[in-house]
Amino acid sequence: MENCIFCKIVAGEIPSPRLYEDEKMIVIRDIQPKAKLHYLCIPKNHFALLSEMDGEKAEIVKHCFQVIPTLEKALGLEGGYRVIVNQGENGGQTVRHLHIHLLGGEKLGDF
Repeated sequence: MENCIFCKIVAGEIPSPRLYEDEKMIVIRDIQPKAKLHYLCIPKNHFALLSEMDGEKAEIVKHCFQVIPTLEKALGLEGGYRVIVNQGENGGQTVRHLHIHLLGGEKLGDF
């Protein structure tokens, strides 16, 4: 997408240190952290909502969820973490590019 900040980060147009990258996704730090450790897992393929998934996009999301646990130690999340996927305006989604929040590094409260 032309004006999507995450697409620009994926394309390298906006610099953001990548803590992990493969052919389907990147992991970066969230610039507005809500926990001691707050990362974003961003699929390289642009789509905004889970409801937009087709078979290919479902495989990308599956890949993200398979890779995330392998990064626990590297990201300092060994003690546990929270996974959040905001959907739409009422769900708190501020960037219309599907992404997965990983929060941890401390005891997280109930929500």
